[in-house]
Amino acid sequence: MSVRIRFSVSLIAASLIAVAGTALPAQAAVTSRGVTIPEFYTPPATLPAADGALVRTEPLPLALALPGIDGTLPGRATRIMYKSTDSAGNPVAVTGAYLEPAAAWKGTRPLVVLAPGTMGQGDQCSTSLALQRGLVLGADDGQTTVSIGYEVLAIYRLLAKGVAVVQTDYPGLGTTDRLHTYVNRVDSGHAVLDAARAARAVPGASVTATSPVGLYGYSQGGGAVASAAELQSAYAPDVPVTATYAGAPPADLAAVTKAIDGSELLGALGWSVNGFAQAEPGLQPLLDRYLSASGRAVLKDLSTMCVGDAILAYAGRRSTAWTTGGLSVTDVINAEPVLRAYIGRQLIGTRKPAGVVRVATGVFDNLVPHGQARTLASSWCRLGGSVVYAPVTLPWTVSPLLNHFGPLLTDQGTAVDWLTRHLAGSSAQSSAAKSGAAKSGAAQSSKAQSSAAGNNCALMPLLP
Repeated sequence: MSVRIRFSVSLIAASLIAVAGTALPAQAAVTSRGVTIPEFYTPPATLPAADGALVRTEPLPLALALPGIDGTLPGRATRIMYKSTDSAGNPVAVTGAYLEPAAAWKGTRPLVVLAPGTMGQGDQCSTSLALQRGLVLGADDGQTTVSIGYEVLAIYRLLAKGVAVVQTDYPGLGTTDRLHTYVNRVDSGHAVLDAARAARAVPGASVTATSPVGLYGYSQGGGAVASAAELQSAYAPDVPVTATYAGAPPADLAAVTKAIDGSELLGALGWSVNGFAQAEPGLQPLLDRYLSASGRAVLKDLSTMCVGDAILAYAGRRSTAWTTGGLSVTDVINAEPVLRAYIGRQLIGTRKPAGVVRVATGVFDNLVPHGQARTLASSWCRLGGSVVYAPVTLPWTVSPLLNHFGPLLTDQGTAVDWLTRHLAGSSAQSSAAKSGAAKSGAAQSSKAQSSAAGNNCALMPLLP
């Protein structure tokens, strides 16, 4: 067996504590680029029948935590595995984490489902594992990996406001039984909605079936929550989605595929292709006709990489190097009706979303183009949705990755505040209904919330 190295880095207050050389668990049998995947992430042979049903749970020690009077700050975390349904209609195990906030909330505590941005495709890249380790480093047989739990920023902001959070790892990211179906519309949307269902059943959770639900995601996560908002009425009417923040959502994969080719994040294009074949095995023979030996080797390499690995290894390269005839992935999609139809089925913006949605994107985002995100908002408006489109203006840079990543940080506080305000209004209504105390103040809140949830679209002018 090759030597395996695992490091975890924990930040407590302002101190950085490095922990190296942790002994590997004896029961762990699966490794990815030198990182041992805990046995928890291996699904059982049989899953529960109900979508959102818990398969298993265990305490999740947070890498970033402080001791408090009544427990850890900012809250207590539980690793979860739950059942969902994939795009083929088959049962799938999904992992994630539920975080119970230490901060109080007046009224019925709301729940936010956080859908992570791009983490990669290797099982070591899951957000729930990153919450525990902070920084994941590994090396094995010449392969290295690095994964950073950057979504902790948004999660902790929500916890500090007293909002409970459940994050999904998505199908195949973490779980060892399949490959992650990156940016698959149905897989990701179902995983988000079923995470909300699973959170209610976590031991010690304060959220219930009456808790208002918010959805939060940026980039890959923005697409996942946008999909969930569309699918809620048909797939999960029992999940009371009140408000959704969809940041830089990849709603139109054809446009995103063209933009991302040759950028720092070319690896995401490989994860998409790998996910196509995982979700629809019938596409594999078609892909094999175009892929060269070197292209197949790149896709195999990417299948175990995290986002940092892919940037270091493939930034600036083009998918024309993957095919026998020098065609790009966009060229192949355009040439093949079956593949073009599959991409078409991933389009978000064809169904009215639940609740109110805030779509935000950088006006100079040329990685996940801001034009296709604004088109999503416009499409939802035409369908009768309640939508706010918020363009984020930052200085243009020569780096598509920076143009895309900048708004994630600069808009995050505004997005969290917006989401919390909408959840607070619904929470007040829920508490009043449960107690039977629907007095004038609650009636006014209900009236305001009803107005906000109506067909009210605020689309700002299209900027450069």
